[in-house]
Amino acid sequence: MRLDRLLSHSSGLSRNQVKVFLHNGDVLIDGLPARNSGLQVSAHNRITLEGVELVWPRDYYVMLHKPVGYVCSTEESSHPLVASLIAHNWASGLHSAGRLDADTTGLVLLTTDGAWSHAVTSPRRVCAKVYLVGVKHPLQPELVQRFADGVVLKDDAVPTKPARLELLDPVTARVTVHEGRYHQVRRMFAACGNRVETLHREAIGNIKLDAELPAGQWRELTPEEVANV
Repeated sequence: MRLDRLLSHSSGLSRNQVKVFLHNGDVLIDGLPARNSGLQVSAHNRITLEGVELVWPRDYYVMLHKPVGYVCSTEESSHPLVASLIAHNWASGLHSAGRLDADTTGLVLLTTDGAWSHAVTSPRRVCAKVYLVGVKHPLQPELVQRFADGVVLKDDAVPTKPARLELLDPVTARVTVHEGRYHQVRRMFAACGNRVETLHREAIGNIKLDAELPAGQWRELTPEEVANV
């Protein structure tokens, strides 16, 4: 990890404040002054700030109930970022393991662990995503088999992998997909002559959105959830 990032995460200081401490020689690595903000450090180094030893940051794993209007980007956007809902200095290091668009609500997994998020999103690992869908036009029974057979999306030559469609009422369904194509669920219904009005993700793999977690709220994942995604 870069030294300035470690200092910022461990102390809550801004990057500009960190530069001042580095310039003044207040940061020591293994007893020696360090002034290079981009220096790569590891947990094997003993790093102190004004004589206080810093604790190496741990990885974070977060379940967020995403409300409408937020985006899962880590870059500036016209919409607020999901990480802004988490009022901790370590939240700036989070990235989403699988994104939702601004109009989609529900489960978002956020983490600082790149290897874990790759395992969740890798096409080689079949990780089911479950969505509750509200559509504009009545759902026809034959759509269940069409989803099971795979749907050819606009501008895609290869059909989607088999998906499970459960009809709940004339305009509501639960969909389980096993891949993560761009706007896949919306495009699947569009290819079948319908339009998604509401989209809510209920689960990723074995992790289900906590029923007691209101929109806009979050909690850390349990060790069991982290291990069993």
